[in-house]
Amino acid sequence: MSEWAPKRFWQNAEVADAEAGYAVTLDGRGVKTPAKTPLVVPTEALAREIAAEWAAQEERVNPNTMPFTRMANSALDKVAPQHAAVADMLAAYGDSDLLCYRADTPEGLVNRQQQGWDPLLDWAEASFDARLMPVVGVMYHPQDPAALARLTAQVHGQSSFALAAFHDLVSMSGSLVLALAVIKGACDPAEAWALSRIDETWQEEQWGVDEDAAKLAQRKRGEFLHAAVFHSLSDG
Repeated sequence: MSEWAPKRFWQNAEVADAEAGYAVTLDGRGVKTPAKTPLVVPTEALAREIAAEWAAQEERVNPNTMPFTRMANSALDKVAPQHAAVADMLAAYGDSDLLCYRADTPEGLVNRQQQGWDPLLDWAEASFDARLMPVVGVMYHPQDPAALARLTAQVHGQSSFALAAFHDLVSMSGSLVLALAVIKGACDPAEAWALSRIDETWQEEQWGVDEDAAKLAQRKRGEFLHAAVFHSLSDG
């Protein structure tokens, strides 16, 4: 975001109606993305979150404190121009979905994976007629192309703003099914994050918690939960 002024130059950050949605203005002038695209978002609720980030800036602008703005910029500058390619990339996670790769030992981990992940695979089958089959081990095992096609349709049907958030939900969890469950309201985002970390949590219980790894995981958890909020606001 090198084009952002290093110092705050505005008094008021507000939301204004725009032809394609809602714009964020600084003293009446519309904000633009790094690629100079007008920052217009699909819902008023999302625009208000972005405006609040700009209003909260102090003497110097800190992009690290503006996650809604950053994700909206990505939606407009990166996702929108290549929507189909991004959707295909995310849909490809279904063919190697985290939920399908299981341990064979120890029994406690095997049971935890089954109890946490099997209901989500059942949900995907019931919701989209898309059954993904779990396998033991980490060697790649291809899934049913027809099932993958139905899951892919769910990805391509999302707007560029929703897809920007969906990117984080999929890539950070390693699971297309888990991300779909979050955006469809079938799984609470915090629970989804915990389910994506069953293996890591098991290892921590056996060997103890690494402080640096725990801090990184906590940061990623916050980003995952933020993506879920952004997605919900994108759809109104």
